[in-house]
Amino acid sequence: MRTAPGRARWLVPLVLLVVWLGVGGTLGPYAGKLGEVATNDQAAFLPRSAESTKVIEAREAFDQSETLPAIVVWTAGGDRVTDAQQSAATRAVAELAGRPGIVGAPSPALRSDDGQALQAVVQLEPDLGDELSDVLGDVEERAASVPGATAQTAGPAASQADLSQAFAGIDGLLLGVALGAVLLILLLVYRSVLLPFLIIFQSVLALGLACAVVYALADRDVVRVDGQVQGILSILVIGAATDYALLLAARFREELAVRDDRFAAALAAVRRSFGAITASAATVALALLALLASDLTNNRALGPVGAIGIVCAVLSSLTFLPAALALLGRKAYWPSRPSRSDASTEGHRVWRRVAARVGARPRRTWVVTALGLAVLAAFSPSLSAKGVPLDEIFVNDAPSVSAQKTLGEHFPGGSGNPAVIIADADRAAEVTA
Repeated sequence: MRTAPGRARWLVPLVLLVVWLGVGGTLGPYAGKLGEVATNDQAAFLPRSAESTKVIEAREAFDQSETLPAIVVWTAGGDRVTDAQQSAATRAVAELAGRPGIVGAPSPALRSDDGQALQAVVQLEPDLGDELSDVLGDVEERAASVPGATAQTAGPAASQADLSQAFAGIDGLLLGVALGAVLLILLLVYRSVLLPFLIIFQSVLALGLACAVVYALADRDVVRVDGQVQGILSILVIGAATDYALLLAARFREELAVRDDRFAAALAAVRRSFGAITASAATVALALLALLASDLTNNRALGPVGAIGIVCAVLSSLTFLPAALALLGRKAYWPSRPSRSDASTEGHRVWRRVAARVGARPRRTWVVTALGLAVLAAFSPSLSAKGVPLDEIFVNDAPSVSAQKTLGEHFPGGSGNPAVIIADADRAAEVTA
């Protein structure tokens, strides 16, 4: 007959597993919902002190309805466009007025100085979301009706549509690649069938909890989420949770080598790895929170969101994983099984030598490593942070990039995307002049 203390030893791990399975079942779907509370406004990628950021904020006082311009450009294969083609292009875009997603009347088709291209601007609603591609398709269909001319669509609307298509499913792809890489490394290192999947599963549970917390906070405007933050959060949580799980799993294996009681081994593994895991997590979380000092809105947003992910990774590593290991015992490392004979080895001989050298000369070790890091850090000023031009963002030749090149060959730079100038009202005459 099992005693009360014996039942409690089974009960605690079982309760922890049930709680985490409930967390995964109820909060896991929030990993795919972060896009609902994400904001990707233009000012997020600009310094708060930049003049362009101040202009974006000042424009809100003018109560003007924002639009997303699509620039249609026609070429005639190197020949000069005819008056008939210009009239046909103007009629084609004029028919778009009043259609869903179209704001106001499109501009007439204007001829370039070299006479080889036409250009018209169609204003779209700025918040079309998934409907943007359909609206642009309608624009391109009408523009293609001009006889003898090739129509292309450029401008912010076309670039946004191509970016949305390029990043469609990117979070799932990043998550899949990260999980696959981690799984391969774990299989090679541990040569165990069950343990790698157990560690991956607890990492996914941590990600689900982190996404749910971030979703709730972002929905209440406590934290900010954009596409960049959303993608980094997945990789950060999976990587951190796996790292902490490796520390605990290695310690649990060592404890099993010196004791037969798997529950005591799990408790000892948590107690002896708690300091290393929490210290590592605190270092990462504080480093992330340092991003709050950044002048870029999206960088500042990553700080608290990343710290939340690290906390969730620690929680899953110190609760779910020890509970699962306690219930599985040596079976977690199948087909290899830790035995009492492993206790005499005290780890791999390579690491024993490393530990002996560090222990014999600790001061020389930290001085040499600090100097090495300083040498590497000396190259940091060579980092180029000038940004990436539009034609280098896409791996393949995106339609908006080709259209933008065509537009630049025949029209002045910035055509269809005018500069906005804000000045004091009493100096309007001078500014206009």
